[in-house]
Amino acid sequence: MTYCVAIKLNAGLVFLSDSRTNAGLDQINSFRKMIVYEKPGDRFMVLLSAGNLSIAQSVREILQVEQIKEDADSQGISIWNATSMFDAARVLGAAIRRVHARDAESLKQAGIEFNVSLIFGGQIAGEGMRLFQVYSAGNFIEATPETPYFQIGESKYGKPVLDRVITPHTPLEEAAKCALVSMDSTLKSNLSVGLPLDMVVYEVHALQSDKVVCIDHDNPYFQMLHNSWGQKLREVFDSIEDPMWNGGPTDVPLRMPSERLQPIKKIRTPDEKLI
Repeated sequence: MTYCVAIKLNAGLVFLSDSRTNAGLDQINSFRKMIVYEKPGDRFMVLLSAGNLSIAQSVREILQVEQIKEDADSQGISIWNATSMFDAARVLGAAIRRVHARDAESLKQAGIEFNVSLIFGGQIAGEGMRLFQVYSAGNFIEATPETPYFQIGESKYGKPVLDRVITPHTPLEEAAKCALVSMDSTLKSNLSVGLPLDMVVYEVHALQSDKVVCIDHDNPYFQMLHNSWGQKLREVFDSIEDPMWNGGPTDVPLRMPSERLQPIKKIRTPDEKLI
């Protein structure tokens, strides 16, 4: 399993991925789930992948050379000459369908589902930043101000903090911190997600980035964040009053006399037989 998250903000983009593909008692494998496609001054794109590793790796390789044509006479569109991120996402979709046409039937005969999930985002000169989530069929959806982030893989543990913190107006560094907290929460609760992590932070209109880092067990910032987040959560938890059934010092009882809805209570009498 894996966990990847990408966030689109007014100030830029944040991408974060783990590297674990297998977790077991005696086997843990790591493969990078992030790849950056960069032509400084012209385009900057990042691809995150989850799902079947062989499918994801095939898609990544084909994407670099894949072209789509609108008609027989038109020039092929690739990620390197597309004039919009939408067209680049279409090329990615075509690469997925090409792998599906080649491998899906063989995988099915082996009892393996064709399963791949991707996040693709960035900026091409002449248009704004865009962020897409791409599915196994090659179709995709785009991030909006109401939904400014995408997750793939083991997403449930890291979602609550993103929902509480992230808006389009969130500063880049704060969003990067939030993404790392989201990842730390996932690492804490799921052994199928693991270090090292890859992170890229992209500033709007830069069309390149030097904020690229690989985070391992010895990374001092991530260790500080991991320890601080757990400690602060405990402090906040301890600061909340325990439930009081009939009122208490804070006058916020858990049970109110006017409460109408009650759980079903089953009482077993001594002569009742179990069926």
